[in-house]
Amino acid sequence: MPYISVDVEADGPIPGDYSMIALGAVVCETGCGRTFLGHLSPISDTWIPAALAVSGFSREETLRFAKPEVTMLAFSHWVREIEKTSGRIMFIADNNGFDWGFVNWYFHHFTGANPFGHSSTNLGSIWKGMQKNVQTSFKHLRRTRHDHNPVNDAIGNAEAFLAMQEKHGLVVPK
Repeated sequence: MPYISVDVEADGPIPGDYSMIALGAVVCETGCGRTFLGHLSPISDTWIPAALAVSGFSREETLRFAKPEVTMLAFSHWVREIEKTSGRIMFIADNNGFDWGFVNWYFHHFTGANPFGHSSTNLGSIWKGMQKNVQTSFKHLRRTRHDHNPVNDAIGNAEAFLAMQEKHGLVVPK
């Protein structure tokens, strides 16, 4: 089962009231070569400047991004192609409550269905279970710097996931 590491940048804390403005994804496999990047124009006039600033984009830049339905359709096609060639896919994220919430909401509103289905996996929870310590963090396992570029962040999380698997003698996707 291929895992797809997903990272989202948004201009506020919840989908619907606020907007997902960038989306990055990578297949969790050696080399992390299969990636997706999408930018989405805002769906709301409501936004939090400090939240948007994390992404490095200005409000004016985001207003020129692609319509959400265009980006989400392209992402859906990319995910379906991975699924066609590699089998059932699984969504994984550092903070899947946030990332999954936006991606799921946007898929249902703009394409009618979420190709990931109804499940997601939280990377931090996997690591905590492996370490038998609810206070530990996996972030030291990232090789790619976390810089709020959603593809880089997704790659760093995929690298950490692969390192977890290797460290514990689990199957590492090729």
